[in-house]
Amino acid sequence: MAFLYETHLHTCQASGCAVSRGAEYIRPYLDRGFTGIIVTDHFFNSNTSLDRRLPWPEWVKGFCSGYEDARNEGEKLGLDVFFGWEETFDGDDYLVYGLDKAWLLEHPEMVRWTREDQFREVRRYGGCIVHAHPFRQHHYIDAVHLAPYFVDAVETANAGNHQALYDAQAHEYARILDLPAVAGSDIHDVCELEETGLPYGVELETKLSSISEYVSRILNREKTALHIPAGRCEYHGSGDMPISLKTEIRDKKDKTPGPRRMTFKEVTEQLR
Repeated sequence: MAFLYETHLHTCQASGCAVSRGAEYIRPYLDRGFTGIIVTDHFFNSNTSLDRRLPWPEWVKGFCSGYEDARNEGEKLGLDVFFGWEETFDGDDYLVYGLDKAWLLEHPEMVRWTREDQFREVRRYGGCIVHAHPFRQHHYIDAVHLAPYFVDAVETANAGNHQALYDAQAHEYARILDLPAVAGSDIHDVCELEETGLPYGVELETKLSSISEYVSRILNREKTALHIPAGRCEYHGSGDMPISLKTEIRDKKDKTPGPRRMTFKEVTEQLR
């Protein structure tokens, strides 16, 4: 028996680009056989729907409202709901798991963190970092930004990616780094479930009792089955996988010479 979990989900209570409230997701995910979801709303430096001028306690309260709305409905209907968030730097996004509302209230300085700060402090307090859709190419992204030393896993399949090519590149990226591969829908509107028919996620052999157990799986580099369409992470072209954007790779000190034109082959050679 597999236990299905959505790992990447947004609510309109905290994500500026989302349409659905947290509670609206519960019944549809249950109907599709899911055991749980992780609410990962856009955080302070991402596409938040909350006024950044609010006092920190008020901002955190608003930020957590989508998760709490989903959790309350989940408790009524029998779907587990866990907490996380998605933070953004220069168009590169990171899913953070394992910390909670009380922790956020105690760390207002996190809005000024670098990628290195985020990785160090999240790990220090028992959480983990997943690089979300690292090779996505879209109008709001100026370059592919890679931070291989500051992530614990890679989202190698994302239903929000318009091209399977981006997933194939992320899959190879995770393989080269020897990091766990995960999948998520990156869902913003419950209607997207009807359009795709298959929420992306992970399939676990055991049921999670807490988000900390999911974090442990990632930190222990346990392989996880991906709940995705067949062939989604495979590249069916010939030769090198194209990257239309410039690419930058940050070093162990979180430094980079800046984005430059690279083929995917050149990226992978630099990572090895």
